[in-house]
Amino acid sequence: MVAVVGYIPTPEGRAAIEAAVEEARTRGITLLVVNATRGDSLVDPRFASSAAMASLDDFLNQSGVTHELVQLVEGLDPAEQVLHVADARNADLIIIGLRRRTPVGKLIMGSVAQKILLDATCPVLSVKATDEHQNGWSRR
Repeated sequence: MVAVVGYIPTPEGRAAIEAAVEEARTRGITLLVVNATRGDSLVDPRFASSAAMASLDDFLNQSGVTHELVQLVEGLDPAEQVLHVADARNADLIIIGLRRRTPVGKLIMGSVAQKILLDATCPVLSVKATDEHQNGWSRR
């Protein structure tokens, strides 16, 4: 079994990873962590630095779950990339973090989470960040 985790280096991304670790421990599944960018700008804060990916890998290694990290720059919307990976790997679950947005913000900017929730062919677990996630990995 495989769970695809949409990861960005934010509190919401950390919340998604921590929920994914709990799911992996409970269900005995492999985590496929996807960090993606469209690649149409010089700087995309959602695309994790090598230091952030190393920190994530360390966290997942310490958690003891089987995992794979993937960074993609394919010219597609990050939601499309997560959905494509989930379909290609026959994922049993997609896990994403959510952030609070106003209805107007959703209308103007769109929503990666909304696209994943609406278009996924497998169940989606969505989680919100807590205050614990604001400054790094929480220690549960």
